[in-house]
Amino acid sequence: MVEEYFPNPHTNPAAIQFFERAYRLQMNGELEQAVAYYKKSLEIEPTAEAYTFLGWTYSYMDQLEQAIQECLKAIETDPDFGNPYNDIGAYYLQLGKPKDAIPWLQKAKQAQRYASPEFAYTNLGRAYELLGLWPKAMIEYHESLEINPNYFPAKEALEHIEPKLN
Repeated sequence: MVEEYFPNPHTNPAAIQFFERAYRLQMNGELEQAVAYYKKSLEIEPTAEAYTFLGWTYSYMDQLEQAIQECLKAIETDPDFGNPYNDIGAYYLQLGKPKDAIPWLQKAKQAQRYASPEFAYTNLGRAYELLGLWPKAMIEYHESLEINPNYFPAKEALEHIEPKLN
């Protein structure tokens, strides 16, 4: 399930167990409990994954500034992990700050360890679209679909933006 996020075979198994429990709680909407378990995981061993997912949980709680802070800790822990860069960009988009999102999303695209880079391309496309930079947005959406031709948000975004360019 979540083992794919832990490439280091030496990660403390107890930290992973708390992370997995937190993830299940988060997916069930039990956010306060999820926060507690992510923090327990981090007490055992600080990992970029736990900081990132803790941030994601805070975002579900509409605590976007706290979510960004957790992602910054994740980047400090492992600068090669792409998820927190994308997440920071996404949180800035939610805050209505597309210009602030752009550098983070560009870094996400360059991350060495990121299982779903199409997310960053699509989010960058959204940032450009919000700024009225439609040709740049289209490029990002197309690049997202080159990575994952079935990524629905990129397909939907292209359908939305193409009429604006004609």
